Amino acid sequence: MNFAKKKKKGFTLIELLVVIAIIGILAAIVLVSLSGARSKANDARIKADMAQIRSQAEIIYDNSTPNSYANVCTDTNVVKLLADVASQSGSTPTCNSEDDDYCVSSQLKTSGYYCVDSTGTIGTSDCGGAYACPTTP
Repeated sequence: MNFAKKKKKGFTLIELLVVIAIIGILAAIVLVSLSGARSKANDARIKADMAQIRSQAEIIYDNSTPNSYANVCTDTNVVKLLADVASQSGSTPTCNSEDDDYCVSSQLKTSGYYCVDSTGTIGTSDCGGAYACPTTP
């Protein structure tokens, strides 16, 4: 009888466990780094929605007789954009409008605020009850 040693091919259980552990550690690192990117993407979408609100406000102003921003916060398109901003930021945006002025602000997902108003100002504070973005010192 010929009892030649046959070499078995494949990986041992220990080798497989080490590879799986390394893959798990790398996946955890990638997921942690992606969470910051998601917040920044939400902030970018909030800013884009706010720019659309500013454009829509100017359309409302031009189409009203006499020219007025009074209906900015109740306009259907603006309300939809405000709802999208709320879903992205996790907080309710502020919208104030009167005949000559409007101000819309929202909290950003990462930190701080983003504000647009009828003067074309882009600010980093909450409107509160004002009709213009507060100036930061």
